Amino acid sequence: MKPARPGDGDGDGDGDGLGGAARQEAGEVRRFWGGLGLPGLIDVHTHFMPERVLRKVWDYFDRGGALIGGLEWPITYRAREAERTALLREFGVRAFTAMLYPHKPGMARWLNGWAADFARRTPDCLHTATLFPEPGVESYVREAVEAGARVFKAHVQVGAYDPADDLLRPAWGLLAEAGIPVVIHCGSGPAPGKHTGPEPVARVLARHPRLRLVVAHLGMPEYEDFLGLAERYAEVRLDTTMTFTDFAEQLMPFPRRALPRLAALGDRVLLGSDFPNIPYPYLHQLQALERLGLGPDWLRAVCHDNAAQLFGL
Repeated sequence: MKPARPGDGDGDGDGDGLGGAARQEAGEVRRFWGGLGLPGLIDVHTHFMPERVLRKVWDYFDRGGALIGGLEWPITYRAREAERTALLREFGVRAFTAMLYPHKPGMARWLNGWAADFARRTPDCLHTATLFPEPGVESYVREAVEAGARVFKAHVQVGAYDPADDLLRPAWGLLAEAGIPVVIHCGSGPAPGKHTGPEPVARVLARHPRLRLVVAHLGMPEYEDFLGLAERYAEVRLDTTMTFTDFAEQLMPFPRRALPRLAALGDRVLLGSDFPNIPYPYLHQLQALERLGLGPDWLRAVCHDNAAQLFGL
C-alpha cells in the first residue's frame, strides 16, 4: 500500500491534519491489533525531539547519511509534531516515547528539559530522558528521575561513547536502583561505531545486573549476541524496531535459526517502530512481526502486554 503521509488526501478540515491515506492505514493498523483482542499498541521506540534537532536528523537522511547497501532512507512520516502525535493516536498507539539523544557534551540536560515539557503536554507519551558521559551526568539524571522520567534513551552509535565509561557508572546505578528502563542503541546497525556491539554493554551489565536495558533493533546485526545477554540477565529486554521488515532484511537479516530463542524470550520483547523516521509504512512493521509465525500470544505480548507490565500501564 502507499505510505500514509499525514496531511495527504481528503483535506476534510477536521483539524487533526490526517488525510485519506493516513486514515486508510490507520484503519488497517487498528484491524491488526483489534484482531488480537488488544486495546491498542504500545510503541517504546518513537522519536519526538525539538524541531530544529529533528530537522537536522531528517537532513542527515536526506543527504544520504543513512544510505546503506545502496538503499535510500526516505522519511515516511515527515510532518509537524501535532500531526505526528495525531497519527499515532489514530493508529491506536496507547503509549509511545520521545526518543531523543545528544551527540556531544552539554546537550542532554537541555534535551531533558524539552522532553519533560513534551510529556506534560502529551499525556500519552511516556516521559523520556537521555544522558551522555560527561561531568554532572548523575545530577541531571537524578533530576529527570525526580521529575517523573519513565524511560531513558542512550545512543552509543550517534554519541560515539563507551557505555561502560566510568563517568556513566553512577547514572547506571541510579537507574538500576530506580528500575527505570533504558532503550539503548548499541548494536552495530545500520553502521558500526567505535563502541557498538555486545562487549561494551556486557561490561555495563556485569557492573549493574539489575539495569533494565531495552536493546533497540534486537541488537541488529549482532542479534544472537544480544539474545544471549537477554538470556543471561533477567532485566534485559529487546525492542523490534525495524527488524524483520523488508528494508532491514535486505541489509541485516535476522538468522532464522535464532527464532526459537526469540520466541522463548516472548515476555521480554517490546514493540518499537522508529516512527516517524522509517522508510516504509508503520503497518509494515506489524505485518513483519506477524509473518514470523510465532503466534497470537507472542504478538499480544510484544505489541502491548510486555510494555504495559514494564511501565505499569
